Amino acid sequence: MAMGHFGIYDRVEELLRGTKGRVLDVPAGEGALAVRLKDLGLDVTCCDLYPQIFKLADTEIREGNLDARLPFDDAEFYTVVCVEGLEHIENPANAIREFARILRPGGMAIVSVPNIMNIEERLKWLFFGYTSHFKPLSKEAIRVHQRHEMGGMDEIAFHINPIGYAELRYWLEKAGFEIDGAYADSKKSGMWAFAPVVGVIRLAAKFTSGKKRETRWTDEMNSDAVLTGGNTLILAARKL
Repeated sequence: MAMGHFGIYDRVEELLRGTKGRVLDVPAGEGALAVRLKDLGLDVTCCDLYPQIFKLADTEIREGNLDARLPFDDAEFYTVVCVEGLEHIENPANAIREFARILRPGGMAIVSVPNIMNIEERLKWLFFGYTSHFKPLSKEAIRVHQRHEMGGMDEIAFHINPIGYAELRYWLEKAGFEIDGAYADSKKSGMWAFAPVVGVIRLAAKFTSGKKRETRWTDEMNSDAVLTGGNTLILAARKL
């Protein structure tokens, strides 16, 4: 069960330690995160577009598409965890609306996306026009990737939707969530080299009015979790 980044799992564990109730893990992949959620004593249900790759015994797995209606009733879960999912699908806003539908009032959604807003990725976008996790998908790149990765399961193999902090927060709030917090998966090595640029960005923000910084989430997008965070951005949000 090697799929996934374990720094993300560590953070999800921290956020869910001490909680109770039924949890949905989607997309569940091979079950690596589900193992850790079950070790916390949580009642875990799993869902994935390709349930045939799931390897965890004695755990419910259903076939479900994040771009469509998930196979669950309204208000069925206390928590939904979506790690390494939204960047693979065509309609992340639909997935977030589905999370709101299947969560109980007060329930939590924990979602992760590749952090395209940290300083290293911002500079890569400036100089190359793309970020580390969202390289151009030319026909040749697709053929090579399909040969060496997931055997034609393109939704697993490809990152097709770069999502920043602002877009993710907008979709969550529009669906009826309130943001609890933003988190990085782990510290990213070598970020010290970007300290001068980070300082300039944060200094420039101070010359913006407080009202504009608030309405444009300037401080949040220049926070440690986002601007100097790791490879992955994690948002925890509570259904109102």
